Amino acid sequence: MDIHALREDYKKGELRRKDLQDDPFKQFETWFQQACEAELLEPNAMTLTTVSAKGKPYARTVLLKYFDQKGLVFFTNYESRKSQQIGTNPQVSILFTWLPLQRQVHITGSAERVTTAESWEYFSSRPRGSQLGAWTSQQSSIISSRQLLLAQFEEIKRKFQDGEIPLPDFWGGYRVIPDSFEFWQGCSNRLHDRFLYSQQDADPAWKIERLAP
Repeated sequence: MDIHALREDYKKGELRRKDLQDDPFKQFETWFQQACEAELLEPNAMTLTTVSAKGKPYARTVLLKYFDQKGLVFFTNYESRKSQQIGTNPQVSILFTWLPLQRQVHITGSAERVTTAESWEYFSSRPRGSQLGAWTSQQSSIISSRQLLLAQFEEIKRKFQDGEIPLPDFWGGYRVIPDSFEFWQGCSNRLHDRFLYSQQDADPAWKIERLAP
């Protein structure tokens, strides 16, 4: 299979310093809203990268469920591989790739658990099947077959067939508290526009710098 000739010349637009808001959270909100308005498939899908105790990086796609000035929140099993790695090293990276808009947003920061109340508020809003799925799956553990997983699902379904499904004590949210944002807009001839927002510990203001493509 010949893939070396696969290429796209990006011509959707450009990004200039005057176009940027001083607050990266507001800039992210603007771009995220535009991704939603473009009706992209799962615009809240983001690649989350964590690092193992041995320094080995792992990446997977998770879904952003809400964000504000405090950070960006996703939910998962607290016994999963990603959670174990966050427990060892809370420094993470997340990447949004909106190819139809020829845009990317790369964010680095530290992840911390949200409150139980926040986890419950989101968990209670999920479809009942997703709530049962959270109870069923021992995420990242080895299983012998899908049939076993489905059998466990049916067992959990019978267990909670009446009434409200409680929040599992092994399931909840993480908030990524950013220390940098990079906004990337594809341009012709691979001369892409990239702007990095960074923050020093002692200075609450965000510094904005253009990066070479």
